Amino acid sequence: MKRRAFLQAGGALAISFTIPLDASAQPALPPRFQNISAWLKVHPDGRITFHTGKVELGTGIQTALAQMIAEELDTNVWAIDLVMGDTELCPDQIGTFGSLTIMLAGPQVRQAAAEARLALVELASKRFNAPADQIRTVDGAATGPGGVRASYGDLVAGGTLSRPLNGKLPLRTPDQFKVIGKSIPRVELPAKVFGSHRYIHHVRVPGMLHGRVIRPALPGAEPVRVELGSIATIRGARVLRKGRFIAVVAEREVDVIRAARELRVEWGPAPAMADHGKVRALLRTLPATDRELIKTGDADQAIVTAPRQHEADYYVPYQLHASIGPSCSVADVGPEGATVWSATQSSHNTRLSLATLLGMKPEQVRLIWTEGSGCYGQNGSDDVSADAALLSQLAGKPVRVLWSRRDEHLWEPKGTAMTMRVRAGLDAAGNVAGWNYEVWSPNHALRPFYGMAGNMLAGDEIGMPAKYLQAGADRNAKATYVFPANKTTLHLVERSPVRSSSLRGLGSPQNTFANESFIDELAALAGADAIDYRIRHLKDERAIEVLRAVRDLGKWETRASGTRRSGAGRGVGFVHYDNVSAYAAVSMDVKVDTATGAIYVQRVCVAHDCGLIINPDGVRNQIEGNVIQTLSRALYEEVRSNATGLESIDWASYPILRFTDLPDEIAIRLIDRPTARAVGAGEPAASPIFAALANAVFDATGARLRTVPFTPERLKAALAGRPAAA
Repeated sequence: MKRRAFLQAGGALAISFTIPLDASAQPALPPRFQNISAWLKVHPDGRITFHTGKVELGTGIQTALAQMIAEELDTNVWAIDLVMGDTELCPDQIGTFGSLTIMLAGPQVRQAAAEARLALVELASKRFNAPADQIRTVDGAATGPGGVRASYGDLVAGGTLSRPLNGKLPLRTPDQFKVIGKSIPRVELPAKVFGSHRYIHHVRVPGMLHGRVIRPALPGAEPVRVELGSIATIRGARVLRKGRFIAVVAEREVDVIRAARELRVEWGPAPAMADHGKVRALLRTLPATDRELIKTGDADQAIVTAPRQHEADYYVPYQLHASIGPSCSVADVGPEGATVWSATQSSHNTRLSLATLLGMKPEQVRLIWTEGSGCYGQNGSDDVSADAALLSQLAGKPVRVLWSRRDEHLWEPKGTAMTMRVRAGLDAAGNVAGWNYEVWSPNHALRPFYGMAGNMLAGDEIGMPAKYLQAGADRNAKATYVFPANKTTLHLVERSPVRSSSLRGLGSPQNTFANESFIDELAALAGADAIDYRIRHLKDERAIEVLRAVRDLGKWETRASGTRRSGAGRGVGFVHYDNVSAYAAVSMDVKVDTATGAIYVQRVCVAHDCGLIINPDGVRNQIEGNVIQTLSRALYEEVRSNATGLESIDWASYPILRFTDLPDEIAIRLIDRPTARAVGAGEPAASPIFAALANAVFDATGARLRTVPFTPERLKAALAGRPAAA
């Protein structure tokens, strides 16, 4: 009998959770956001300040949203100033993750802008004493009969633009677009290039202290003794403590760094950490809740009765977000309320959890989002915000907390490890007769949603329970291919051996690695071309189109995979992201040095269909970022641990891709569908990278790589027919 959706697991409440993919499923807007006056303000000079709950994480959404606003308002993109993620000024639009911004927030901001334009037309109609249908808007101004003209700033005249939102106003259609679909330069990049952009690390508050938190090597260890005298000679340094939360503060950052290094804390025993080499096996033995995602026909019977059977196991380890800039936050907490400057991806949810942490009402806490280092999932931003808030409350002064590089590597919630097993049977023609897919994974969501303060390190350390959100492990476990018999099962592991949360794509890159590697293995067994084999198992025309597009872009030679084994090869991977979002197909050309095990990626081609494209250059930028970051994950990245704690503590022990390792070329073909729903491009192109690279290595050498990262040692073991190192 299956366990209930709500279950008690290792002291943590696990809650079934699904991100809504329908714009109508957005959080209900408070009454003030039912009027356009809360969304935007028109200034006398014609500039427009627009409020959105979404935030810029380096993905270009600040530009894309500005384009959507400018399109509906008939104004210039460069006249739009976005205020993002300030809980006092901006609506709750869930958060900025899951490639959902354009899909969900896009229609909302377009609707608000369209109704603001209508309000401006009505003002112009009154001023010009002309019917509204005779008013035209262009480039931030309204014109009437006889060429009479007034700028938006003149029409509002320093007042407030007010109109109830009914959400039903028709939006511009593709044939009317002037801004959407154009490659507008990123609006925030000039300040970043010239060094004037304000990051979270630049925030300063009068009277501010600097703080650092001291944490044990093994999570959950209790402090036995804190020697206050060990920092007695450091100017102004003092220890603050609540439960297992131990920190130091000082007026100067240099002093607090020294105090954190020299404070002697004796920690009690804690459960040993799992050795990284044993995590794969451990995931399959820990308690898990089983859920069938697909059951079509009798897959097991179809496999055992098929003329040919094949099976394989795949593994992706824990990986870091590895933000180049360490996490930082500033908090000013007083008895009446709190203001926290944070680089979180989800301002409103983090605010709720900070309120719980501080024992305050949500309305007493204001979170001001300020951009940090790129996160691409839940890095340390939420945790460091809780550190700063709790320290400020304990100190009675504003406190700035900047994690060290070691802190960032050790304390950020890791990308979740996953292991997959796939079995299939082939009929006499080499087609898939039966498919059985299983995945073992902990959850991918530790975000502090809904007041879950225990999901943050500081909350856990003062005794608040964690409440895990069950999300992400099943992402793209269901193959897009159509098989006569298909059984896909998720084994949702109840407790993660290492603290983990969402990393770019959540479970999609891992599941796509297994699905796309295995379909490639079957194509090779069938003696079929890898792209042709995929297409003959597809019915989705958009999926077929991206595969044909990448075949053309990559100048693909039709032949059975692995038939040359010359040290040079090509591979392919495909994803329909989350089975509902963008389509991406990737082909990859590689050279392999079989003596050293080194893999050289020469060319990566990507065909990408995300529906209506808002900014083509922005989409290309995201695709390139996905390719580069995921190649780093594929070739280098693995969190290493032993019984005494994590070993990946810096760039030496956790290397990432360098500029010298970049592909010679990344070629991109965008498939624009102006009448289709616009969906996100922040994650989809990452998903096929593991598989495309592994398939290319097989084509080049005949060796199958089924464990990420594809290190020289693992490749040489595969070439020698030895089991891969865990």
